[in-house]
Amino acid sequence: MARKKAQPEHANHERWLVSYADFITLLFAFFVVMFASSQTDKARAQQVSDSVKQALEKGGVSAAVREILGGTVDDRGKGNAMMKGPGGSQPKRKQEDANVQAELVPSMQYLTKTLQAEIQQGQIEVHLEPRGLVVSLRQATFFPSGGDAVDPNTFQSLDKIGGTLHELPNLIRLEGHTDAVPIHTARFRSNWDLSAARAIAMLELFADRCGVPTQRLAVAGYADTTPVDSNDTELGRAHNRRVDIVILAQRVDLNPALAVEPPRPSPTAHK
Repeated sequence: MARKKAQPEHANHERWLVSYADFITLLFAFFVVMFASSQTDKARAQQVSDSVKQALEKGGVSAAVREILGGTVDDRGKGNAMMKGPGGSQPKRKQEDANVQAELVPSMQYLTKTLQAEIQQGQIEVHLEPRGLVVSLRQATFFPSGGDAVDPNTFQSLDKIGGTLHELPNLIRLEGHTDAVPIHTARFRSNWDLSAARAIAMLELFADRCGVPTQRLAVAGYADTTPVDSNDTELGRAHNRRVDIVILAQRVDLNPALAVEPPRPSPTAHK
């Protein structure tokens, strides 16, 4: 009796679907992890932003920032067993900037309270920057259009600022700024002349009226090179026309000649 031939085994051409399904599953898991990580980073960044804002407003360094960035820092400069990175040792320059800002916070708080009415009316702005404390005077309040004569009606407000400048030991820079509209008159050939003239007018007022030592004062004219708003609108141009009174951080030295030399020993006669 003849035997039947064995049927050849059917080849399975769909085995690749198993590997493909595993790959899709892993890819899905990867994107889920990436999405979750991005959401966490956003929340952490918002927490850091809120903590820094609170620290600047209240005059201290919030402990919440250190917790978000990696925990506490011990006396050896380590945080969570890390020498570098979040929570670890911080660059010396950043610590110096924080110390400088902390020293100027009381002055900022005093000026903000004393000039509350002027600030609410948009005539003056007070804020901290890494270089120091900036008191920004709007041109529309303190100077006539195209002129450098200080309005006498603003002397009362300027006396409040001048009193603070007189008491502080910091160097002070008076910076004049204009908008981008060119000026050319018999007195001012350009915005450079106008911005410098307004800064000089403020220097003379604080020196003569408030008794601020001229050795601590400096002037700078920036014309329209450092705007704080757009020059495309009237409101933006009004914001750019200003004189910034910058109470500089103590580590900033504009005039090295002011440094006091150590006393030299007087010659002793030989007996």
